[in-house]
Amino acid sequence: MPPAPASPSTDWREEIAADEAERFEAFANEIAELQKKRARDRPPARALHAKGQLGLRAEFTVLDSLPDHAKVGIFAHPQTLPAYVRVSNGAGRRHNDAKPDLRGFAFKLVGVGGKKLIPGLQDAVTQDFLMIRQPALSFRSVDEFMLVLRHADNPLKLLAKMVGELGLKRTTQLLPQLAKSVGAPLYSVAESDYYTAAPIRWGAYAAKCHLRPHAPLTTALAKDNPDSVAADLGRRLSQGAVSFDFTAQFYIDAKHTPIEDPTVVWPQSLSPRITVGRLTLCKCDLNADDAQKTTSMVEELSFDPWHAPEEFRPLGSVMRARNAAYRASTQGRQAAAEMTVK
Repeated sequence: MPPAPASPSTDWREEIAADEAERFEAFANEIAELQKKRARDRPPARALHAKGQLGLRAEFTVLDSLPDHAKVGIFAHPQTLPAYVRVSNGAGRRHNDAKPDLRGFAFKLVGVGGKKLIPGLQDAVTQDFLMIRQPALSFRSVDEFMLVLRHADNPLKLLAKMVGELGLKRTTQLLPQLAKSVGAPLYSVAESDYYTAAPIRWGAYAAKCHLRPHAPLTTALAKDNPDSVAADLGRRLSQGAVSFDFTAQFYIDAKHTPIEDPTVVWPQSLSPRITVGRLTLCKCDLNADDAQKTTSMVEELSFDPWHAPEEFRPLGSVMRARNAAYRASTQGRQAAAEMTVK
């Protein structure tokens, strides 16, 4: 018999190496230099998730009758908040949607009270959630991620570096996982699940978040349109709103729901996902002036998992590395000021 669901636990812990802050700052500087190199004479794009396929208006509704451990921050009581959504490819260069890639989905809530974590943005009334299409990451550590990022443009050199630094066994584990992640069929945004992959605080607890689409999965998008993601979602939004359930999956114990190992998919048999909200992409005509202005405005914004109150602080080494890396990318491309978002 499968194990019975367990109660959420507050005994989660982070494991922070003594040299971590220094290493992560060096990684952030390295990513910033890569961003400048790719920009050349053009305005810098994001270091990762460079191609924003769409920027949209949305609404986020917090549901009623949540369990007590879920009633934290914006989830303390039922409410509906305006939001902005950015859908993206994961690469650091803008390319054809048909090309294998990770896929991103970020949204920014507006009207969120409380002090935020990022210096200079403590009084902003916004909060960000960043997600990808995979429930877990391929990389065990930030060092593995940086190794691949450094040599992603030279597959032969990458392979040699991976074997030399990670060993043959780990290389043969990681390469198929990466291929599976970036090579997944490209489905409509409206039919796709999205995950934080790494955990965040949830008050005294810890959780991973997930967007579950209301639309059923059908067939992969055609590869004959370089902007197939926007074309498909635009067609759907011209006919009506597109909705997702927002769920939280809570930490149970270090073995089954680890904080520091982002490669582990937390088992729903032990920690079922709880629906705590609903994200609705508003009906619109993407060719209309207001929709195009929204897309342009969203593209200028920054989306950062650390832009949140302390009760939703990102957890684990991968998330801690993003604290420095996202800041460097945002500064490098001179993103729009957060305090102007309404």
